[in-house]
Amino acid sequence: MLRIGLTQRVEIVADRDERRDCLDQAWTALLVSNGLLPIPLPNTVENVDMLVRELALDGVILTGGNDLAHLPGGRSTAPERDAFERKLLTYCSQQEMPVLGVCRGMQVMVDYYGGPLVTVSDHVATRHPIMVQSSRIASLGDREDVNSFHDFGIDEEMIRSPLCVVATAPDGCVEAVAHATLPQWGIMWHPERLPCDARDGHLIRTLFAGGRT
Repeated sequence: MLRIGLTQRVEIVADRDERRDCLDQAWTALLVSNGLLPIPLPNTVENVDMLVRELALDGVILTGGNDLAHLPGGRSTAPERDAFERKLLTYCSQQEMPVLGVCRGMQVMVDYYGGPLVTVSDHVATRHPIMVQSSRIASLGDREDVNSFHDFGIDEEMIRSPLCVVATAPDGCVEAVAHATLPQWGIMWHPERLPCDARDGHLIRTLFAGGRT
């Protein structure tokens, strides 16, 4: 079974003076149902390279939650998570290890490669269609209904190489990206949340099995 590391959101529990790493249990169900072993990753490990090697990871998912700390108006920010995920993305790039960025995770990828993030409207707690612009992500396909939970997005004209646009929303907001040469994909919807779509499972299996389109 392939071992997939999942980054975690940071939740602040004020009455206990705690900063907690946490992960939606739905991720476990999604990955196990697709033949993958989920391994949560802590945000405060300094030696990220050592962590990935010792856990013998086969791939990484940058999950949702927490706005990037440097974004104006960002909510529920976690600078330690930002730093950890940037180090993780660097290591995965050097090792050509598969990475899937989900919602915030895709924003991390875009920011890492120099693309700006902008505030968007009507993308929080809603659903909308997506239109595929490229076949770089396997079995994506135009969809009538994906979930949406983000205040920040990406303008199609502002995507920076080596990322390319794969899908957009009707308002032009970028909904999926792919790296030009590395096995790194990003999607703005949450495959672990409703509406469930079998194509997301196929996407995940294809990426982490080494397939590429």
